[in-house]
Amino acid sequence: MTCSITGGTGLPDVGNCGQRFEARQGMNAPTNTSTDAALIRRTLAEIAPLADKVTSYFYALLFIGDPELRTLFPAAMDAQRDRLLKALLTAAEHLENTATLTEYLRQLGRGHRKYGTRPEHYPAVGEALIGALVRYAEKTWDEATQAAWVRAYTTMSQIMIDAADEDELRQPAWWYAEVVSHDLRTPDIAVVTLRPDQPYPFLAGQYTTLETPWWPRIWRHYSLASAPRSDGLLSLHVKAVPAGWVSGALVHRARPGDTLRLGPPAGSMVVDHTTDDGLLCLGGGTGIAPIKALVEDVARYGERRPVEVFYGARSNHDLYDIDTLLRMQQAHSWLSVRPVVSEGPGRLSGRLPEAVREHGPWTSYDAYVSGPPGMIRSGVTTLRDIGIPSDRIRHDSVEELVAAND
Repeated sequence: MTCSITGGTGLPDVGNCGQRFEARQGMNAPTNTSTDAALIRRTLAEIAPLADKVTSYFYALLFIGDPELRTLFPAAMDAQRDRLLKALLTAAEHLENTATLTEYLRQLGRGHRKYGTRPEHYPAVGEALIGALVRYAEKTWDEATQAAWVRAYTTMSQIMIDAADEDELRQPAWWYAEVVSHDLRTPDIAVVTLRPDQPYPFLAGQYTTLETPWWPRIWRHYSLASAPRSDGLLSLHVKAVPAGWVSGALVHRARPGDTLRLGPPAGSMVVDHTTDDGLLCLGGGTGIAPIKALVEDVARYGERRPVEVFYGARSNHDLYDIDTLLRMQQAHSWLSVRPVVSEGPGRLSGRLPEAVREHGPWTSYDAYVSGPPGMIRSGVTTLRDIGIPSDRIRHDSVEELVAAND
């Protein structure tokens, strides 16, 4: 099946194939979610080996169809990579999981405000999405599949639009934040303290998105390293990685007095204060930042629930914040801190998941995992294997955290 090309733009005319996207309130197309989800998964399976081509074609169609949208993206599109398209495809893949999908899309809708996204931009994105799928899902594409994708995108875009509209009533699209201190802990790790221009309403364990003046329109995720403070200051732990534009700038270039922009806080790795269950926290590398915030949060509430922290690093030298955590352990009898190194002598040796497995039992604990994507995956697997239910394991999206490594 093909779509006709109209208007000289090279964009498929979705209207000629069944339905054109419209951004308007209250648009809910009738759908059989299970059937649509099956058709969508079939499409995703076909295009998976062609991800790079699909991505390039999607952006080409998007910018040809609506040139104004190009200004919302970084000048160097290799920094943007496939984030927008990947977010849409990830959402579509979870079409049947209504609660998870809705929260994911609401977060995207709120987050997109900082880019300058408006409701009238969504139709062009939808048409570019369909156009790219038509081009590369040649074996599985038919009228029923297109109708399923149109219904899915219509629903998804409306959730994002509604979330952005609601968010606009209660907070700005972004905050300006001044760098007030820059502490280089290792040659490639810095603790950066910021002063927002207005109160920043976050919870301990959440993360922010950040844009530097050196790389406009390139936003990266960074966990906040403290619970909310009375002075309003925020702290980030940043590791410069090879070819990491934003991380490199924050570690090696940022200085007190520089001004950054922050997007809204996000993330569900927060403490449930309605229970007194213990907390089992696994933090690897700079992933110790939100773990430290969770410990502060428990202390702030005056609770005496047990908190067990496993702090993983490659070597003793990489345990850049261990002194802070050990001081916290001395101040709170309910806190236990166990450094784990994979190379070199001293402390607990070995990989972090194995160290956790050797202690315990942990079945009555709520678990929190933060660190590089690979560590999160192995940590979650270990926690499930030792009997902690999935609904008691909290971690931020692995896909989103890949961006923090840039």
